[in-house]
Amino acid sequence: MTSPAATRLARLDALLAESPVIPVITVPELAHAVPLARALVAGGIRTLEITLRTPVARDAARAIMAEVPEAVVGIGTVLTPDDLQAAHDLGARFALSPGATPELLRAAAQSDMAFMPGIATPSELMQVLAAGFGIAKFFPAVPAGGMAALKALAGPFPQARFCPTGGIGEQDARAWLALPNVVAVGGSWLAPEAEIREGRFEAITERARRTLANLA
Repeated sequence: MTSPAATRLARLDALLAESPVIPVITVPELAHAVPLARALVAGGIRTLEITLRTPVARDAARAIMAEVPEAVVGIGTVLTPDDLQAAHDLGARFALSPGATPELLRAAAQSDMAFMPGIATPSELMQVLAAGFGIAKFFPAVPAGGMAALKALAGPFPQARFCPTGGIGEQDARAWLALPNVVAVGGSWLAPEAEIREGRFEAITERARRTLANLA
């Protein structure tokens, strides 16, 4: 019989296989949500992280799931068990956290939500692995040691895989993805908040296309 942890991991694996690049999205106003999601999907990027950083974030995720069915919506900046439950109740496909408290790990282990906890150190990674989570968000990726840190973690933790986020840009995404223990990269460069506020969605579509072309 497959364990809940294995089921969650398989679900997350499948989601990340669909897109090696996950835009980290902060939606400033609800009216921006659907046009932004459509712009990214038009550029070939379907897997989206909607961060819980603005008052409209939950409504934005709900609107995208209702009106852009091609999008695979995840909820980011999950900080508490309540945030995780909110992601589940919204119908999000996955959830991500910049870190991992014992309370959040316990709640995630009891949930069927595909969840990616955040780590920045070996000790944090050990706690995440012990809780049954084999894929972690490495955050903040560049300040926490960059590619050299992930190469070093591969030695004592060959089973761990990562989605680095924080300081990664269009020019170095390919180098990060070339690391054997990296399954995806996340970043806000795909949908800059200034372009969202200005309604420059064509620029976002073009950047998405260019990013995927550079990774091909």
